[in-house]
Amino acid sequence: MATPQAETPALALAGCSDAERIAALRARLLARKDRGSSGWALQADPVVTAAALQATEHVESWQRRRGAVVRARLAAVRFAVDDLELLAGRIAEDTQAGTPEERQAAQEYLARYPGVPGQTGHCELDLEPLMALGIDGLAARIGGRQTAAGSLPSAAARGTAPPASDQDAADACASFLDALAGLSALIDNAAAAATRALASAPPAARPDLAAMAASCRRVAHAPPATFQDALQLLWLVLVGVMHGEPVGLVVPGHLDRTLYPFYARDVAAGRLDDRRALLLLECLYLLVNEYIPDGLAISVMVGGRDAAGRDVTNPLSYLCLEALRRTALIYPTVGVCWHEGTPADLVALAVDLIGRGNANPAFFGDATIQKGLRQLGVPPAESCRYMNSTCVEITPSGASNVWVASPYYNTCQLLLEEIASQQEDPAPDFQVFLRRYQQRLAAAVAAGVAAQNEARQQRRQHGRKPLQSVFTRNCIERGRDIDDGGATYNWVECSFVGLANLADSLQVIQTEVFARKTLTWAELKRLLDSDYAGAEGVRQRFLNGHPKYGQGCPEVDQRVADMVAFVAALCRGFRMLPDDSPYVPGAFVWIMHERLGRETGATPDGRRAGFPFADGCGPAQGRESRGPTAAILSTTSWDHSPMIGGLAYNMKFSRSLFAGPDGFARLQDLVLTFLRRGGFETQINVVDAQVLREARKHPENYRDLVVRIGGYTDYFTRLTPEMQAEVILRTEYRGR
Repeated sequence: MATPQAETPALALAGCSDAERIAALRARLLARKDRGSSGWALQADPVVTAAALQATEHVESWQRRRGAVVRARLAAVRFAVDDLELLAGRIAEDTQAGTPEERQAAQEYLARYPGVPGQTGHCELDLEPLMALGIDGLAARIGGRQTAAGSLPSAAARGTAPPASDQDAADACASFLDALAGLSALIDNAAAAATRALASAPPAARPDLAAMAASCRRVAHAPPATFQDALQLLWLVLVGVMHGEPVGLVVPGHLDRTLYPFYARDVAAGRLDDRRALLLLECLYLLVNEYIPDGLAISVMVGGRDAAGRDVTNPLSYLCLEALRRTALIYPTVGVCWHEGTPADLVALAVDLIGRGNANPAFFGDATIQKGLRQLGVPPAESCRYMNSTCVEITPSGASNVWVASPYYNTCQLLLEEIASQQEDPAPDFQVFLRRYQQRLAAAVAAGVAAQNEARQQRRQHGRKPLQSVFTRNCIERGRDIDDGGATYNWVECSFVGLANLADSLQVIQTEVFARKTLTWAELKRLLDSDYAGAEGVRQRFLNGHPKYGQGCPEVDQRVADMVAFVAALCRGFRMLPDDSPYVPGAFVWIMHERLGRETGATPDGRRAGFPFADGCGPAQGRESRGPTAAILSTTSWDHSPMIGGLAYNMKFSRSLFAGPDGFARLQDLVLTFLRRGGFETQINVVDAQVLREARKHPENYRDLVVRIGGYTDYFTRLTPEMQAEVILRTEYRGR
């Protein structure tokens, strides 16, 4: 349980260990979150936004006006620093401008500007040019592009985006420069906060605060010179994009690639050791948790391969995982990009963390994901660096305006609608019924595509994100904002929820309605409409008298494979604005398996009305009756690579499995079996169901209990009662 900040004991910094320092910072963070404080909550800042728009009403270009808004918003951000922190970037709780009356007036003014639909963030930024050139150097590069606006390439490298005019390109570059000026101002504000803290700090804290202030002053204009500089700059850029545009969920990404040159240089020069590097990474993780409200997702990835197929694991890969141990919060998740050349000790470290109850690590199948990206036209030089943009959705790093989970499709609700339609026009056989269902699903997908394309058009007219554009490949080169098609990749990823329940339901329908003829369509509909009232025996027959996905039954596994192949082919037939990008499927659920399940009636697989659907690409809850190996064999019996929109496979094990030394090895064997068979992603909870039940009864005693959901981690006690029940009901393996 977190200790309120006022009760957090002061530390004698001179004798404070790293563990004590992180524990104290963590307690202060949780106390602030218990008060409802987060940087995210302060993003709106209507007074500053309205003032910037009012000051630019005479400017014809909306792109230029957006640049002015971002500059003003970033210059207005204020930070707080205390004597234990090593990195600046915690937004001050009183950073909002204006009185309540001024904020109300500003909101009334802003109401005249249309809101924009569609998605923001969910990406890793391209920070390599910034790390090499610094803000001033990057601004000079953009200035050169602005001068040569007439020669800027305006059409997409692939696709049919309409060309940008010379004036549009010049306006885009002007907005990029304004946004960068705002970022410099924001970083200067961070330096000022560190300097203020330095003035009243105890002597033992002053060297760290002086280093923080100097680092911020340096990277406000120049390239980072040290590992701390690079880490500090990375975080403040994320804050700048999320807070200034505003944009949601921009992730730290491949820290072991972005930061390694600075780490290696500092270590070689004797300026840095792993103890200090770990402490700095832990401070970054705390800042992430400080800024992002609970219930979302922020990701880091480690390991993987370069374009030549060489493993890129380095010492930072291990430190990014190890930083989870002492912070022990919900953010970030750390995904291991696994391939056959991944060092065994990196896998062992992730498994050790999982086995000791840390739910944040996950494993991604590098070969499977790269295969899927190449199928989408991403060349090997770029398919080797991708990001789970928050949970398990995959986007090319630094080059994406990819919208994820847009939208979610409730596959089982569509099945219920098709069952209802059989009352008037029954299908003569199962294949006809299946085709009719697929036609219904295709119509839903077509409607979803139309809605997403309309959102894209509205965002091009009324959106614009100049700072994110600066850090997204090809926006500068094309002279186009990310909302105007500037990014290299502009596809949309949708998500199909409930595929396991759908496959199990189709198995029951084929057997009961068509093969055995034990039920008519009318009888089946009455059963489902009544939620099996007075027919528990029939429900049990549906639930337990038919083979299920996850039990190693080829017939049912093939139903999932066939449906995945169908939706993949279906999505390939649609294209997205602005540049004829692909429509990409996935089975990522986040919390939607619970939310959509709550809204959906009983289904023929024996699932009751309102019960959550399966939480990813694995079997429905409680149906892995033949143990984890059989479930893994079913889950990997079909090709995961087309589902770049994301697949998550949840496993849950009793903590008692890890009482002996062989438990960790057994878990590692299961993980590697899943990955070697082409698995996309797997994540694991190691917690006893009894602990979860106690946490439901006494949440005040389990404030920090973290669990894995549908691709992300969250505090168990903040989940809805329905989601808590769903987590408890997942199969708990005991090493079978």
